Amino acid sequence: MTARVLVVDDILSNVKLLEAKLTSEYFEVVTAFSGMEALGKIEDCDPDIVLLDVMMPGMDGFEVCRRIKCNPKTAHIPVVMVTALDQPSDRVAGLEAGADDFLTKPVDDAALFARVRSLVRLKMMTDELRMREATGQGMGLVDPATTFAETQVAGRILMIEDRADSAAWFATALRKDNDVACVDTFEEALVRVRGGDFDLIIVSLGMRGFDGLRLCSQLRSLPEGRNVPILVVVSESDRRKLHQALEMGVNDYLTRPVETNELVARVRTQLRKKRYADRLRHNVQLSLEMAITDQLTGLHNRRYMSRHLDNLIAQAERTAKPLAFLIMDIDFFKKVNDTYGHDIGDEVLQEFARRISANVRGCDLACRYGGEEFVVVMPDTDVPFAYAVAERLRHSIETTPVLISRAPGNLNITISIGIAGSTGAADSAEALLHRSDQALYAAKRNGRNRVVADAA
Repeated sequence: MTARVLVVDDILSNVKLLEAKLTSEYFEVVTAFSGMEALGKIEDCDPDIVLLDVMMPGMDGFEVCRRIKCNPKTAHIPVVMVTALDQPSDRVAGLEAGADDFLTKPVDDAALFARVRSLVRLKMMTDELRMREATGQGMGLVDPATTFAETQVAGRILMIEDRADSAAWFATALRKDNDVACVDTFEEALVRVRGGDFDLIIVSLGMRGFDGLRLCSQLRSLPEGRNVPILVVVSESDRRKLHQALEMGVNDYLTRPVETNELVARVRTQLRKKRYADRLRHNVQLSLEMAITDQLTGLHNRRYMSRHLDNLIAQAERTAKPLAFLIMDIDFFKKVNDTYGHDIGDEVLQEFARRISANVRGCDLACRYGGEEFVVVMPDTDVPFAYAVAERLRHSIETTPVLISRAPGNLNITISIGIAGSTGAADSAEALLHRSDQALYAAKRNGRNRVVADAA
């Protein structure tokens, strides 16, 4: 894995040493020698990770980190503090400033490379979500997700530890702000993750009853655990397990003995990241839904219908089951717009869409085809049954006025409907559309407010 690494330190020899080590591992290295220069380089070169010294003149690393994390354009970039400071309070200060990790000099090369690769891998997943979200924003479909710079964050945490005293200590330390559940067996952990909506999983790698690394691997393979951050707790002497865990895709780690403030800070960081990633995923899903949904009526749009109809026809042919296609049009809808305005016309379209949804089945595909035209595709349905549904809908529209927000308070409208059924292996979406369209025109020619079925 390659990545662009920004190394920030005011001492040239420190920068050159890290640059040499990272270059030998095929990372692209960019350097800066002050906090202000680092902030400028981040804007210019878009690094995948920042290795940041703390003790620098002018602007120290804590302030640089805070500025990176407070900027919506850069908050997703992982920051690792690499410094000679080695007190627990220093690590906590770095984590509270937004750092993703805090490595003490002299840094073990294996630990450095494992952490850089782990954080870059996680960032790439976030970058993909950010790119998809940006596409949705560019189309005007969604607002951007906020950053993870929240002051208060809490969540549901699953603690997996088979030593009762250790589990109790973690629960006590975290329960002030979080909902914490504890389990002590491999099987129960999998059951709880499958059935729970957890925001963070903490796994002790020193359990006596089973292999914590194997559990982490299993959790990552579960659909319910794929996007839940995992924080592992490991002994200081067991670097091998830590490196394996990072390669496996765990999000963060704590080394024993665990300091309470560091635990709380690392948990808070992971919960913030989880919230941010969840919002990105929500926006991506929302943009996908909006791309195939008519925003006025909430029904599927023409694009979705056009692409999905071929699949439905192929399925009908494969299963030897009928397929019915209804196209409907509000009679004299232009007169509604001309008389009452387009806002009232929109209210009529919205109510018509609601009536369609109320009269068709969940398996039927209802779409706004364009303007005042709507389509319903009915799988496993022959033309006589579709005709009965269409007639019920037509009668509902004719006999129940549409309520509107201005005088006269309601409008009487009618609709015309054309129906066509699939005819077998030689049929196509274009042919089905053409036949139903011809039936709709026949309904209009014969006086409107009626249902006409194609004779094929």
